[in-house]
Amino acid sequence: MKILGRSRQAIAVLVTAVLCFIDIGCAVNKVKKLEVGKVKQPGQEHLVGITTKTGSEGGFDPPGGKITGDTIDAKVKNTPYSIQMHDVQRLWVERNGTSAPRTIGLTVGIAVAALATLAAIVAATKQSCPFVYSWDGSGYVFDAEPYGGAITKGLEKDDYSELEHLREDKGRYRLLLTNEVDETQFTNLMELWVVDHARGSRVVSDEKGTLRAYDHIQKLSAARDRYGKDLLLWLADTDRKIWEPDAVAGADGSLRQQVTLTFPKPEHAKQATIIANAATGLWGSYMIKRMVELHGHDAAAWLAQIDRDPAQAQAIHAWGEREGTYRLPIEVEEEDGWKVRGSLPNGGPLLAEYRAILLDISHVRGTELRIRMHPPVGYWAFNSFAAAFSAGQEVGVTHVSANSAKTSGGKDILQDLAAADDRYYPMPDESEQAEITFAAPARKAGQDRTVFLHSRGWYQLHLRNTSAPDLVTFNKLLAVPGTAVQFAADRFADWQHGAGR
Repeated sequence: MKILGRSRQAIAVLVTAVLCFIDIGCAVNKVKKLEVGKVKQPGQEHLVGITTKTGSEGGFDPPGGKITGDTIDAKVKNTPYSIQMHDVQRLWVERNGTSAPRTIGLTVGIAVAALATLAAIVAATKQSCPFVYSWDGSGYVFDAEPYGGAITKGLEKDDYSELEHLREDKGRYRLLLTNEVDETQFTNLMELWVVDHARGSRVVSDEKGTLRAYDHIQKLSAARDRYGKDLLLWLADTDRKIWEPDAVAGADGSLRQQVTLTFPKPEHAKQATIIANAATGLWGSYMIKRMVELHGHDAAAWLAQIDRDPAQAQAIHAWGEREGTYRLPIEVEEEDGWKVRGSLPNGGPLLAEYRAILLDISHVRGTELRIRMHPPVGYWAFNSFAAAFSAGQEVGVTHVSANSAKTSGGKDILQDLAAADDRYYPMPDESEQAEITFAAPARKAGQDRTVFLHSRGWYQLHLRNTSAPDLVTFNKLLAVPGTAVQFAADRFADWQHGAGR
């Protein structure tokens, strides 16, 4: 289980050949649950929680726990708490990376922080998506990771990303577009959708770009995994705590988790909108490339077939939903059992984004809504879930086209990004970035503002596998349920062994 920066606001960037993580202008925290015997100097660590030998878990109130002799003293929900060290199985240790500036070619500094374990995973695995940074008034902040999974032109897609950190600067909005991974990215369109809405309401996009405002959003009242462990610490709020199981089997041998979420519900509600903050898991992102590489020297030809045949693209999407790898079915508990009533779409692996998912709950009785998902391990990362018991309110949207777009080399690419057409801005590697600006519309008095980036594009993996195709394995992944998850777990075990873990 990994805990990254808020909303996964940690992004992999190459710094002197070491992949690091970026957070919002400060240090990035990572929490690990370590067996007591493996923490050499526990008194010098920042303890944020524990797992007891009886299996109970709990987080400490800030500033965390203090060790005196053989006793841990802390506060839990403002109540003093003490436990003897011999009753503790695991210590939750939070360690901070050290921020350092990095110049990225457009006279802009971005803070970075090295994280040993996750940096190693990302260095080995990160695939998919350009990175979009928003100008927050003092610097660029990682804010969007669009069109994840669009690995060929036939899978090109639109994306709708809330730009949480974007701030007006002298009448304009500024974005930075970068390629920081081993692929060529083709961006077709970039425009802003600006929404001024009633104060206190929350505007969220669904995966098709429908924006609606929500009031009276309900937080989780309970959250459990398949083994009965409490997940509220991870899923109640959008924060630094990300629930992301590694691609390894659970205690019962299962490679599929179960997450059951409970919300308080108005008794006669017929609809619910789940507001999910989630992302594709890092390992799940990497598996895209590994599965394509099974085509060996014929990989490019196979991807070209997808470009020519929309039915093949649709079959890939259907497979991702069937396996729960890149689209996760959501079940609702009804009087006669659990029924699939929606699904959670995939996203970029380093930045969890908000998505609104409308569910029919007309067959749910009582004052609780229970939903559940069965994410395959390694493929998903969850930050938070909330619910609004309506379809939301319509909002007015101002569409804003870019008024300038230039690369770090001075090339004008404004027309490449102006419309969804046959013109693209290609970024072959990290040697080039582009700064895009937009005129900020006048604000409406007495209203809040939320800004979304509507982008469209696809990316091309840099494939170097010249071996013969392994179509037996590939066809089994597509045809036999559960094989893809086992494939990911086997590759993860190989990686751990190779990394000396």
